Amino acid sequence: MTAKHRIVVGLSGGVDSSVAAWLLKKAGHEVIGIFMKNWEDDDTDEYCSSRQDLVDAASVADVVGIDLQAVNFAAEYRDRVFAAFLREYAAGRTPNPDVLCNSEIKFRSFLDHARTLGADRIATGHYARLRHAAGGVELLKAADASKDQTYFLHQLAQDQLQSALFPVGDMTKREVRALAREQGIPTYAKKDSTGICFIGERPFREFLARYLPKQSGPMRTPEGVVVGHHQGLAYYTLGQRQGLGIGGTHGGRSEPWFVAGKDLASNALLVVQGHDDGRLYSSVVETGAMHWIAGAPPRTSKLAAKTRYRMPDASCVLEPLEPITPMASRWRARFDSPQWAPTPGQYLVVYDGEVCLGGAVIESASSEGAIGAGQRAEGVAV
Repeated sequence: MTAKHRIVVGLSGGVDSSVAAWLLKKAGHEVIGIFMKNWEDDDTDEYCSSRQDLVDAASVADVVGIDLQAVNFAAEYRDRVFAAFLREYAAGRTPNPDVLCNSEIKFRSFLDHARTLGADRIATGHYARLRHAAGGVELLKAADASKDQTYFLHQLAQDQLQSALFPVGDMTKREVRALAREQGIPTYAKKDSTGICFIGERPFREFLARYLPKQSGPMRTPEGVVVGHHQGLAYYTLGQRQGLGIGGTHGGRSEPWFVAGKDLASNALLVVQGHDDGRLYSSVVETGAMHWIAGAPPRTSKLAAKTRYRMPDASCVLEPLEPITPMASRWRARFDSPQWAPTPGQYLVVYDGEVCLGGAVIESASSEGAIGAGQRAEGVAV
């Protein structure tokens, strides 16, 4: 991008967006910083860092030499992200609000606001790259594979990507921090934020209990042996090890326990011992409607996908469960090798090499064959 533009940067108070703003300013663009406030309920310093983040963003804006505005998107966040978050947990699934936050807030509400400021582009500190091709904009993995964030951006559409810039996508995290330190950017050593933004550092179960009633029930093994009691199915996710509150041996084994399923009908949490228990693995995953970044499915069905952010891409065959159209409402991925704990509510994100093609919400998973009622990831049997 050689022409000079008015670019609105989402300044979060972290080092990545700080360097993104510096790079754009250095390139001669007119840069405006926006600090997004997306959560207001019990926004206290004990658990939430938004006040300090705003202070840090202001310090960065001063060093970079740009104006900073604070904009409140809390109402939009509650309606478009948090409400869906609660619905999914109430239904026994495990949602990923960061994906919705990107598609509905950072690249929709924020983009709309930036346009009222006369912005030509918006920019964020996400680790991803863009490539403009004849068919539109492609979303590419970041140069730093360990920081790639295309998983969280896979629901973006062409109009959103056409307006976006990811200035740090070609850099490694080490390079970003080194540049920030060299230029005197005050966030150069700031710790990366982790977890769900509106929960912060508070205990997750404590937070969720304020919105969803506790419904305790048994924890049982595949053989039907009750080994403990859970506090509510909404508080657990497939593959979870920590926080189960059970130990000891069963059948002469002493391995740690993992959540393998949810029996919604009897309000039972299904648990197994050992990370390598076969019930934790699935080779077939079914989803709802796919969001294709290009607007249409790829021509090949032999692709790669991941069912969790930190998992490596895995080879699979992706096929519609109805006549193939861009709006096909159900898809099936058959993996070459079993995947660990695919979780309903999370996302299956699809790749063709370095290109992120899109993705969909996982509905169910099984070890082989067609999936239907009664499979473990549906939560009714192990």
